[in-house]
Amino acid sequence: MKNHITVWSLLALAVVSCTQDKVDFDSLVDNYAVVTIPAPDLTGITDNGKEVLKLYRMAADEVDKIYWQQNYGEKDAFLDSLESPSQRLYAEINYGPWDRIDGKSFVNGYGDKPAGARFYPSDMTAEEFDSWDDSAKNSPYTLARRAPDGSLETVWYHDAYAGSISKIEEYLQRAADVTIKESVRNYLLKKIEGLKTDDYYESDKAWLEMNDSKMDLVIGPIEPVDDALYGTKASYGAYVLLKNLHRTEELSALAARMPELQEMLPGDPANRQFVPGAESDIFSCNVLYCSGYTNAGFKVIGINFPYDARVQEELGTRSIIFDNIIREKFNRTVYPVGQSLLEESYQPHVDASAFYWLIVFREIAKGLGVKETVNGRGTVAEALGNEALAIEKAKSNVLGTWLCAQEAEAYHISALFQKEDVLTTFVTNTIRSVRFGAADPTGIANIIVYNYLLETKAITWNATGRYSIDFDKTWQALEDLGAEILRIQAHGDIDAANSYIARYGVAGLESLSDKRVLERAGVPVDIRFTY
Repeated sequence: MKNHITVWSLLALAVVSCTQDKVDFDSLVDNYAVVTIPAPDLTGITDNGKEVLKLYRMAADEVDKIYWQQNYGEKDAFLDSLESPSQRLYAEINYGPWDRIDGKSFVNGYGDKPAGARFYPSDMTAEEFDSWDDSAKNSPYTLARRAPDGSLETVWYHDAYAGSISKIEEYLQRAADVTIKESVRNYLLKKIEGLKTDDYYESDKAWLEMNDSKMDLVIGPIEPVDDALYGTKASYGAYVLLKNLHRTEELSALAARMPELQEMLPGDPANRQFVPGAESDIFSCNVLYCSGYTNAGFKVIGINFPYDARVQEELGTRSIIFDNIIREKFNRTVYPVGQSLLEESYQPHVDASAFYWLIVFREIAKGLGVKETVNGRGTVAEALGNEALAIEKAKSNVLGTWLCAQEAEAYHISALFQKEDVLTTFVTNTIRSVRFGAADPTGIANIIVYNYLLETKAITWNATGRYSIDFDKTWQALEDLGAEILRIQAHGDIDAANSYIARYGVAGLESLSDKRVLERAGVPVDIRFTY
């Protein structure tokens, strides 16, 4: 396997031109505002716990090496080939020569980012893959590679990345030996076994059962964010997290209400028959460190895992809200976008508390809806293929907002904000997020929602280059789009999913104007971390 990787990287480097187009890399880097992650407050954390955190970070650094291999190839030789410090920094932000906003190369000699990243041979055809008789080819944890005779063969992640995985296992074993929390030890040992076998069912369950620790570690091949070819291969990433105990306690009551929230969803009840597991929970955390795909390009502000539908049904899901990232995103990007692009009368409704709770309900919505199709087409992910993740992310954005607005209107949220604050902040964040482009499922989901709001006249882009909002139409658009997405998922309607992405998943002239306005105002696209 190592030979395949080395040859691929050398071939890629061979086509890099010695002269680069004149690109203002300083401006590109400035699109990502620098956020310093301060040393955490470890009050109450034992010396054993501090050692565990250090080992978590060491494991996360090895994850970073794996992700470079998945997304590009050999990191050091590539970075050394670049001409300027700012271009190298931009390549580090994007984990390769392709801009994660649009998938285009910013290094001479490279074409657009391959749809299959490095999960498949670059010369593989769809016909060849479809006719390939291998039961493991669709696993999230295998690579497709060329055998010596030129045929296709599968290589399991634990074999392909054996060197780094062995080190990760070593760090997690040391952490398991050090920790005084039995639930943490159990999780780490189950995770080690998952890394050895590429079977994460037991470790996913152990992670959900690990609810008494002040620290958390999310690590491994997690989401199929880079496989735009078949939407199955999982990218490696890691989060090292420290729990906000007070806020977690405040959020816990919501987890118990997930079956109730499920019943509140719009549309045909037959399209939401899934019953969330009773052990779903919500944590409020600060991100101490992230690596791999979680550190590439723009940063997410909350997660909901695991994706395994079996675990979701048996136990539920865990939503983790990233307090420090939410705060930085709102101050540096969301609020300035509202000031720059909303008509003046709507600007007071862009609210920091509303933004926080929007993220809470968005992550909760990921654990709601439907996981298995109602017509025998398997799981939603299997039925919708490489469109599944974009549709799922659009669902969580829309239905999370719909639920948040209802809860605010019913005074079920302790923070003081109104339904109009929720809708305005959601619209502002959607407009902001269109800047992420359509190079991955998150970007596509944002563009779908944005274009749907425009088409239904929930939002109107005016001649002044600013937006007005019709609150009633926005509310109705959320309900209608949410119900339709639930129908698409429940019926595994791949034709409708493709149609929605083709119709709504392309940014229009309005977003190009917005981009120019925000660039002139110096509003960054997103944030990047220093430690």
